[in-house]
Amino acid sequence: MDEEKIDYVNHPPHYQSKKGMEVIDVIEAFTEGLEGVEATDTGNIIKYICRWKKKNGIEDLKKIEWYLKHLIKHVEKKEKSKK
Repeated sequence: MDEEKIDYVNHPPHYQSKKGMEVIDVIEAFTEGLEGVEATDTGNIIKYICRWKKKNGIEDLKKIEWYLKHLIKHVEKKEKSKK
């Protein structure tokens, strides 16, 4: 891929699959109906899991872990408050 033709703002390569699927579309599809922390954490987990191999490696995997633990705590707290 020619460096001059890569659009790092609108279509960064680390957010695209080899077939051209964009992470933003995946996030939009899988966070539909979620709100607040649930939407934010889920979106970030998807973002980092899709790009970790192309961008920041272990750092992105640790971010996934952080957002997942944060989401679990949020959902557990929400479920406890329903009882």
